[in-house]
Amino acid sequence: MLRLITGLSALFLLAGAAVADADVERLLASETAPSGVVFEILEDDDVALAWALPEVERAAELLRARFPELPIAVVTHGQEQFGLLAVEASGHFGFIHNRARALDSSGIDVHVCGAHAGWYGHDAADFPDYVDVAPSGPALLNDYRALGYAVVRLEPPSAP
Repeated sequence: MLRLITGLSALFLLAGAAVADADVERLLASETAPSGVVFEILEDDDVALAWALPEVERAAELLRARFPELPIAVVTHGQEQFGLLAVEASGHFGFIHNRARALDSSGIDVHVCGAHAGWYGHDAADFPDYVDVAPSGPALLNDYRALGYAVVRLEPPSAP
């Protein structure tokens, strides 16, 4: 099963970049950096982080090459956030956890929605320490907007 999920991850990556490219290009072309950038992920797909987190890594690398001190965050608040449950860290979603840990290590905050998790019987204790459980993903996005962050909504890449 892990090979299938990893294969799907590679397929998504080969299919092309996520729709956020235009937003990232606009930010890169700007004379001044925004206060920060927050990537929003909201999908009804348990494996969506397989394509989304590599896309965040790619875009963050480009953005930080242009604006080295740029604060970056991720807010995931759909079904995909359950790939970050601690119980999944050594299972089929281990590769997603590796990406989340790498983002955290590079100074990119990874947030999940506590309200959404609660609807499915999960709380902050169910997520590893490199994942922040915010009370509400949408409210956190609004907080980031109020701080002047640009919100970049990631969408799945289109099929070739």
